[in-house]
Amino acid sequence: MAIITGETARAYNDLVEINKTASKGYQEAAEGVTSPDLKSKLSQFSQQRAQFASQLSQHAQQLGINTDDTNTVESVLTDAAAALHRGWINIKSTVTGQNDSAILGECETGEATALTAYETALKSTEIPAEARTVIEKQHSEILTAKNWVTQQKGSR
Repeated sequence: MAIITGETARAYNDLVEINKTASKGYQEAAEGVTSPDLKSKLSQFSQQRAQFASQLSQHAQQLGINTDDTNTVESVLTDAAAALHRGWINIKSTVTGQNDSAILGECETGEATALTAYETALKSTEIPAEARTVIEKQHSEILTAKNWVTQQKGSR
């Protein structure tokens, strides 16, 4: 079994929190857009991110990492940033009168943040190989989602 370091635990905690945040953010975005097709796709992304968080949490638990420990400095900072991002979605949708393009722009920003976190985790030499495979797959799916959001934003 791999030796679990603070860096590995932090990577898992960060990625779980980012996916929980993305799930909530996408759900709020789905509620804010006017297009039925966008509502459906954003809801799918919300469910996907909830699944990613669950998958990472289960894997972390198998390694003895508790991703439910929300009392760490990192998780407090992540929660604050997440709340701020969700707030921006709410503010933008209110200010712009439910403008789909603006909401997609916020989703795009969230995905860029998620991709950065995944890339940081993947740069670590301390991430176990089995975790790296899961993280790489999720990173790829998030990149695909970001590209879709960017494309949709440009067509609105």
